[in-house]
Amino acid sequence: MPDAVVIGAGPNGLVAANVLADEGWSVEVLEEQDEPGGAVRHDNKVDPDFTNDLFSSFYPLAAASPVLAGLHLERYGLRWSHAPRVLAHPLSDGRCAVLGRDLDDTAASLDVFADGDGDSWRELHRVWEKLRPDLLEALFTPFPPVRSGARLAMRLRTAGGLRMARSMITPVRRLGEEEFRGEGGRLLLAGNALHADLAPEAAGSGGFGWLMSMLGQTYGFPVPVGGAGALIEALARRLRERGGVLRCGERVSRVVVRQGRAVGVRTAAGEAVSARRAVLANVSAPALYGQLVDSADLPPQVLADLRRFQWDFATFKVDWALDGRVPWQAPEAAGAGTVHLADGVDELTRFAAQVAMGQVPDRPFALFGQMTTSDATRSPEGTESAWAYTHVPHRIKGDAGDEGLTGSWDAKEQELMADRVERQVERFAPGFRSLIRARRVLAPPTLQAMNANLYGGAINGGTTALHQQLFFRPVPGTGRPETAVKNLYLASASAHPGGGVHGAPGSNAARAALRRNSSGLTRAQRLLARRDREGDRNRGTGG
Repeated sequence: MPDAVVIGAGPNGLVAANVLADEGWSVEVLEEQDEPGGAVRHDNKVDPDFTNDLFSSFYPLAAASPVLAGLHLERYGLRWSHAPRVLAHPLSDGRCAVLGRDLDDTAASLDVFADGDGDSWRELHRVWEKLRPDLLEALFTPFPPVRSGARLAMRLRTAGGLRMARSMITPVRRLGEEEFRGEGGRLLLAGNALHADLAPEAAGSGGFGWLMSMLGQTYGFPVPVGGAGALIEALARRLRERGGVLRCGERVSRVVVRQGRAVGVRTAAGEAVSARRAVLANVSAPALYGQLVDSADLPPQVLADLRRFQWDFATFKVDWALDGRVPWQAPEAAGAGTVHLADGVDELTRFAAQVAMGQVPDRPFALFGQMTTSDATRSPEGTESAWAYTHVPHRIKGDAGDEGLTGSWDAKEQELMADRVERQVERFAPGFRSLIRARRVLAPPTLQAMNANLYGGAINGGTTALHQQLFFRPVPGTGRPETAVKNLYLASASAHPGGGVHGAPGSNAARAALRRNSSGLTRAQRLLARRDREGDRNRGTGG
């Protein structure tokens, strides 16, 4: 009987398992798919000579995460790579806003749009550098972040206090207008806000756009050398070296609860796996509370609140193997790992409004990834492994284009939408389509079939909007990994602080389990217990 069972071998599940194993716990991880990774995987199925990431690709939050830094994954084979530039946002008139690896590069790009905008960016960066240590610690710890929150409040006083707080909840369109005279800085902030499901007019989109922009400025948008799954390989290798067990192809169908306490799980094959101390669920909140836990074991208010749970936008993705580098009209985009494709902030607003109205956008805002530019191992020299994703509504009421897409996402609709995405790329890179050797389409139902946590193609475990953040995530009054069932913890992106590959939900859940199981013991007793567990483990493995 393991001390803990972890449901799901995505990054959060594997982080949780590693944190527990570091404390001497025996851990068993059960994963539904035939391989670990969740939304962090790669393959060679578009073309055998090309490596394409299946879901996520760029990891600024991983680079900034103290959780992942503490695991020292470089000792287990993980290496990071960067494109020459972090991000570019070209316009159809040939101008291009650039987020560079160097602050001077970014500032010079924005001065092209309006003199002095480079200094405005430097000021935003100065505030970031002042707040960064405590802000990141507060972001990656359970809510409320008492110690780091107190330090952050003190730093905020010297960084503008209420004025800075106002900026963080300001819509990104308004924040961009206040900070920049030209369009370049506004594009960087607004495009980064739409990495989540935050329209330019949404409250809090300014803070999120600023955060993502500053993460890129400081840490870049790095990628794992060899493919996204290299991050998972390092986590899995680390876990196995500590005696952890990882079983794939094992779907958990039920969390077993007795007298208000989680005591294990049952698999779809009927196997009962008991847990001595804790069950940690790296699954979405609706899956945990709506499927895995019997409703009789949950308070009625949790079930009522769950009916108001909001998913983030659905996602439509296309992967390509390209016979050459992308022919960008704006040459500055050639060296960027990520390229945002929308012809101005107004087009971003138009796109977000169409999604909000239930329409398939006719000019989809696309995030475009140049993976060989970021990591030369991804494809043969002179070619490009690339992808683009855009957002669509979960419930489609109509098509803003003229092709009558209904959201059935059958083979015909997938091809039509992929063509639409390619036409958007062609607007900024004429001749792009002539380079396509092969492509793969991942529509919302496909994404969900490949990873059940990506419900309808939602990639962030729930909306990033303010009404479902902090102590509202996943439902009001939570904000922490503990659940209404004793010894059961939510360890997925549905928990605070939300989506992105940073490991915080998994780490928070593991540390909550450790705290609950160490209550009543003195520090000396806890240290002795840990030493005894490690001794048992080493004897059992010949270590």
